[in-house]
Amino acid sequence: QVQLVESGGGLVTPGNSLTLSCATSAYILEYYAIAWFRQAPGKEREGLSCISPRDGSTVYSDTVKGRFTISRDLTKNTVDLLLNNLEPEDTAVYYCATDLFCGSWSYDHWGQGTQVTVSA
Repeated sequence: QVQLVESGGGLVTPGNSLTLSCATSAYILEYYAIAWFRQAPGKEREGLSCISPRDGSTVYSDTVKGRFTISRDLTKNTVDLLLNNLEPEDTAVYYCATDLFCGSWSYDHWGQGTQVTVSA
């Protein structure tokens, strides 16, 4: 069973940072690419970043490249997404998901999501 649990969302003011965390299992991290995507009300799902299982290589969408950083901790079985310089447009529910491969933006399983709200 694929289990993905997001945490770390909240309310922040513009320009600040948040770190989201995705808790999963060692098996998932070993065999699956893990991606983060978000969905804002009334908008389509937007892929943000992905980390590959074998070598930890990363992929970013053009929208967040340079502002968001994905990383993994194999001792804690987590994949984190550091969100820097947040803007109101970043307000959305953020999800972590298993990805077919990094760059495919094709998700098989995802968690319940964590809300990020950026507002003054």
